[in-house]
Amino acid sequence: MSGGNPRFEAVVFAGGGSRCFWQLGFWAVAAPELGLAPRLVSAVSAGSAIACAALLQRCEETLRRFQRATSRNPRNAYPANLLSGEPVFPHHRMYREAILEVVDEAALRRLHEGPELRVVIGHAPPWIDGRLALLLGLGCYLVGKRAGDPVHSPLARRAGFSATVVSVRSCRTPQELAELCIASSCTPPFTPALRWQGRPVVDGSLYDPAPLFAIEDDLASGAQTLVLLSRRYGRMPAPVPGRIYVSPSRPVAISKWDYTSPEKLQQAYDLGRADAERFVREHVPRRIGWQAR
Repeated sequence: MSGGNPRFEAVVFAGGGSRCFWQLGFWAVAAPELGLAPRLVSAVSAGSAIACAALLQRCEETLRRFQRATSRNPRNAYPANLLSGEPVFPHHRMYREAILEVVDEAALRRLHEGPELRVVIGHAPPWIDGRLALLLGLGCYLVGKRAGDPVHSPLARRAGFSATVVSVRSCRTPQELAELCIASSCTPPFTPALRWQGRPVVDGSLYDPAPLFAIEDDLASGAQTLVLLSRRYGRMPAPVPGRIYVSPSRPVAISKWDYTSPEKLQQAYDLGRADAERFVREHVPRRIGWQAR
């Protein structure tokens, strides 16, 4: 790594659905410029699929493949499918197909041999129905973002949410990897109600939208960690030595469950590239809480 920049031992990919293409654009520029070669990576929700693409160095390819898929999908919901028994929402199928197009058996072996990537799956409190749990989790997130830690609010875990951390190295096939990423993104009705190893799951972002907790116990004190968010926050988390949060310079054009717009995917990706170029120019060792402006 050149220019006195610290070596990032760990990277965190936050969730955010289609907004996570901002992360992919950021990685495409920052990884070669900063020599990013983390030992540990954690990710949640769509950030888990984006992390796979980034570590495989398939940023542009992943963008192009999903753009082609979204160009063939004019709507995010098909109510008429209620009459035929087909899924109303195309997201589950499209998400799974996109992952399997990028990660074949050879690519999965490369992921096994690279940095350890840990994916976070969420679990609702046992006393609440799954769909109501999504509302509760969202409420915890919104309140926590305004009243406490804007990223790592403890409210969801205090309400009874829990998480399972799964290493991608445990996935034996690309299909298992796809199911892991989708389980981490489980948000009915956009996805079916899902289980992981027999246990009901919810989107892991409800537990922690940027799951640093999944790797922090294995990091040495002061280890440099890069946290890639997918949206702007009114304020960044309190400074922690060795930890740098990066977020978009402006709201990302695409919404998290928009699977219809190749143009907005491109805008998200291009914004990530532009923000990374500025980050590379402005970043100095030990600067904490950088947010593009």
